[in-house]
Amino acid sequence: MSPDELVWLYAVRLAGAEGAPAGPGVDGEAPRLVAEAELAAVVGTVAAGRFDEAGMAAAMEDLGRLEQLARAHHDVVVRAAAEVPVAPVRLATLYRDDDAVRRLLRERAEEFAALLRRVGGHREWGVKVYALPQEEREPAAAPAASTDRPGTAYLFRRRAERDRGARSREQARDAAERLHTTLAGRSSAAHRYPMQDARLSGRTEEMVLNAGYLVADGREAEFRDAVDAADDGRVRVELTGPWPAFSFTTWEEP
Repeated sequence: MSPDELVWLYAVRLAGAEGAPAGPGVDGEAPRLVAEAELAAVVGTVAAGRFDEAGMAAAMEDLGRLEQLARAHHDVVVRAAAEVPVAPVRLATLYRDDDAVRRLLRERAEEFAALLRRVGGHREWGVKVYALPQEEREPAAAPAASTDRPGTAYLFRRRAERDRGARSREQARDAAERLHTTLAGRSSAAHRYPMQDARLSGRTEEMVLNAGYLVADGREAEFRDAVDAADDGRVRVELTGPWPAFSFTTWEEP
């Protein structure tokens, strides 16, 4: 391999399956396979000038560029997982050459095999739950007739609104917790994530659940039924996926 090139690692899967996924990778390259014994790595050859330490540091500072890389990486993994289970790896996992990739597969063979067994016959689903705006859930009560002074009536009304908002938020959080318990019971594994900032989610409603679930193929119908049943007017539920098991194949480099 040329000194001007690096190897970008997308995922690991069993060898002997179909060929490399079609379509471009993060550098416009054609993904390919590097095999070692029973495992194969889905990789791409990329330009060192754009993907070495300095190049990646610059990419991390450019949100548009980072989004492009993440989307391209995700798309390759999705295509690779269309036929066989894969263990996706994190964004920007780079090696000097194919020999370094083969060494990784050789040294971590048992770990990768265990991950592939775990996610075989499963897909990942994401669930986000938002509290409905207060006015959508519980219309404000008509103000009671009162002989109080206007300032006193205003204070009582504001207190009632605060109480009603607090009650609505608590009910939404309770509904989200019940849904998470139900979905986790219909999944092989579940991960909870921090709530997204509204500037990132693009939603004005308060997020009360952000989670991913590893769901066996045979349980997807009941999983989706539970999601549908939860969207009952107290909360708004957003289901995303299915994807390869990005969140359930974590491994640490030595």
